[in-house]
Amino acid sequence: MGVTHMKIAFIGLGNMGGGMAANQAKAGRAVAAFDLSAEALERAGQAGCSAVGSVAEAVKDAEVVITMLPAGPHVLKVYSEQIIGAAPSSALLIDCSTIDVDRARKVAGLAKEAGYAFADAPVSGGTAAADAGNLAFMVGCDEGDFGRIEAALEPMSRITIRAGDHGAGQAAKICNNMLLGISMIGTCEAVALAERLGLDPERFFEIASKSSGQCWSVTSYYPWPGPVPAAPSNRDYQGGFAAAMMLKDLKLAQDAAAKAGATTPLGAQAEAMYALFDRMGYGGKDFSAMLQLLRGEMKGL
Repeated sequence: MGVTHMKIAFIGLGNMGGGMAANQAKAGRAVAAFDLSAEALERAGQAGCSAVGSVAEAVKDAEVVITMLPAGPHVLKVYSEQIIGAAPSSALLIDCSTIDVDRARKVAGLAKEAGYAFADAPVSGGTAAADAGNLAFMVGCDEGDFGRIEAALEPMSRITIRAGDHGAGQAAKICNNMLLGISMIGTCEAVALAERLGLDPERFFEIASKSSGQCWSVTSYYPWPGPVPAAPSNRDYQGGFAAAMMLKDLKLAQDAAAKAGATTPLGAQAEAMYALFDRMGYGGKDFSAMLQLLRGEMKGL
């Protein structure tokens, strides 16, 4: 397939998928885009994609099919009922949704039985990274398919890493986001405590970002407004990575841990805290808004 002019079917044009599909079109690729939302389809059309009326229409001539769907049941249903058998058997199938490892492997098995190359390729990075084409992709695939997958993802990617065989991409994403959820809570607790002790949170950033407490949640996503201009803390915690999505990923991590017999007490506590945050009505806020809960600035909606 020609890298620049390849035909892409993009299914799922939500907060992440819309920006991802737009970057495929910006790279000069022919993108047939589908979503159940008429508004999402309109935005895709404005971004240079061809909005179509069904999954079948999107995938019928595709060289690459990319999906970005809400959860595992959606992925299994769309692939088993609408993509496999409708897309050319030569098409490369890439699911960028975040789902459980077992379903990812089940979809891979169904695709392989039907003669398709398939990859689970979940992403790290929020809506800003999706819009900018700066996502990190964690890929589970047959080793021989990785070159094609990397080329297909290139317009959306800052880095693409093969994590291992089918399901390994989802395993990497689940573990990464459990670590992120834990580290953000730790960062928020530290900032809230610093404030209570009379230490300016901006000065604490100067110290923590250059000391042993340094982590991504501090240096790239500081939950206090000011020190990191691109962080959602400067936009009243709008955009970024919704707390409800972090909760979803933490639930996946806990389900995986239970099945694997792994002990993840901090992951469990992080899940409980984000579940509370979501029940209070703040699931739409960026996950770094947890700081405001810990500061006592949020009440139930």
